[in-house]
Amino acid sequence: MLAVTILPQALKNRDPDCIQQFEKRFESFGLLSLLLQVITGLWLTWIYFPGFQNFLAFDSYLSQYIGIKLLCLLGTGGLAIHARFFIIPNLTKETLNFLAYHIVGVTILAVSFVVLGTGVRLGGLA
Repeated sequence: MLAVTILPQALKNRDPDCIQQFEKRFESFGLLSLLLQVITGLWLTWIYFPGFQNFLAFDSYLSQYIGIKLLCLLGTGGLAIHARFFIIPNLTKETLNFLAYHIVGVTILAVSFVVLGTGVRLGGLA
C-alpha cells in the first residue's frame, strides 16, 4: 500500500509528511504483522525440520527456500530498522528519495516472501 499509493504521491509533491503520517498510523500494525510472519515461519520450519535439525543444510529445495527466506527476513529487518531510526526521524525533501529506496526494497522482499512461500507449497518453483 505504501509503495504503490502513498510513496508516488509523496515523491510527486516532494512531501515527506504523507509518509510520516502513514508511518505513525500503521507502524504498530506493520511490526505486529512482521512478528506474526516470523512466528509462523519458525513454526513451519519446525514442522518440516523438527528440532530445527539440518534446516540450513541446503541439501533440499526446502532448506534452500528457508535459507533464502531467512536472508529476506534479515534484509527486511535491516532496511526497516535503518529507515525507522535514521531516516524517518529526520525526513526532509532531500532524504525522501533515500527513504523511497528503502520502501521499494522492503516491498520487493515482501513479494519474494510470497513467491518463496508458494515454492515451498508447490515443491519448488524450478
